[in-house]
Amino acid sequence: MSYKIVIPARYGSSRLPGKPLALINGRPMVWHVWQRALETGIPASDIWVATDDQRIYDAVMAFGANVVMTGVHHSCGTDRLAEVAAQQGWGDEEIVVNVQGDEPLLPAHLIRLAAETLAADEESGIATLGCPIVDFAQIMAPQCVKVVTNKAGQALYFSRAPIPWDRDVFTSENLSNLNHAAAVAPNWLRHIGLYAYRVKTLVSLSHLSVSPLELLESLEQLRALWHGIKIAVARVEQAPPHGVDTPEDLARIQRHFESEVVAPQ
Repeated sequence: MSYKIVIPARYGSSRLPGKPLALINGRPMVWHVWQRALETGIPASDIWVATDDQRIYDAVMAFGANVVMTGVHHSCGTDRLAEVAAQQGWGDEEIVVNVQGDEPLLPAHLIRLAAETLAADEESGIATLGCPIVDFAQIMAPQCVKVVTNKAGQALYFSRAPIPWDRDVFTSENLSNLNHAAAVAPNWLRHIGLYAYRVKTLVSLSHLSVSPLELLESLEQLRALWHGIKIAVARVEQAPPHGVDTPEDLARIQRHFESEVVAPQ
């Protein structure tokens, strides 16, 4: 199927400034993310890096990928994607997958799945992924975002809270017995923050007001639900490797590539 991939790559990062240019196995991180996008099998001409920094722009040009300069005023990656879609003149029904520029280990099949899920659901403007939670502690952890879906696989709600709340299992007695509670954990879905959008939805989102639920939970996807945009959720059995947020994450990724003996091409 035909779809586009946009890789937002900002230079500014409070915990790791210049993150997209951090070297991993001799190549900038954004190059590795571009490689994952190429592994989907779509043409390189349908893959774009979107940045607000000349240094990243120059680095991407040097390794031969499509790159576009976007505004510095965007508060989120969604707005940056909307600007790219407008610049390139993509049609309303075109599907665009947002692949974060700090995900050098993101499996290509998950990128494809996000696009395919949206293409198969004409009611939805967005598609994303979820995987079973197999660790009870994650159900209770606010940094692990949970998603509840309807029978059609569309999101009902996303939350940092433990939803759905099983009033029979989550008793005081069971909460103190993590081994017992973990046995039911696969009934809960962890949200995986990979998104596919229809271009017309990107345009709509860029003009919608912030929702009170979004502010309460600090979850951007709740803006779409608040305004009635449906989100299709594809279920996968395993979450992808964690991206790079900190210097410690960068060192972990570097060790991974060294262990795989991946040489620069």
